[in-house]
Amino acid sequence: MAKTKQKPKSIVNRRARYDYSIEQTFIVGMSLTGAETKSLRLGHGQLSGAYVTIKDNELLLINATVNGTNGIRIVDSEQTRSRKLLAKRREIEQMMQAKVQGKTIIPLELLTKGRYIKLKIAIAKGKKSYDKRQTLKARSEQKQINSAIKQQYR
Repeated sequence: MAKTKQKPKSIVNRRARYDYSIEQTFIVGMSLTGAETKSLRLGHGQLSGAYVTIKDNELLLINATVNGTNGIRIVDSEQTRSRKLLAKRREIEQMMQAKVQGKTIIPLELLTKGRYIKLKIAIAKGKKSYDKRQTLKARSEQKQINSAIKQQYR
């Protein structure tokens, strides 16, 4: 029997859209080792608690975890190391201006479908607790509307 090709597992930062209001998104490349690349393609990584910072006109991904598996050994100190992000100079300058305005740069999703592993990042503004409640309320109302429409057409 032929092997079936598994879908690449997308690694998503679920808390990002809840904690931040997203203004602008970018897709950037990542500088990784071979073991990290293989591990991320298998879906062994986390973006929760990760953020992007700018140092010496370079983007760095801080606090993102890449776990190894049985066949892939990644040392504990290397799992959460800072990783360089590859972006265009114009995009980096836009992000620097946003940082000056008090906004943050957060990772949203790791894209592992193509030849290269890319990271979707966003310029975002932190939400207050009342904004989060409004988001939850709007989401629950939308669910009720969708279920009512579904029941109507049954």
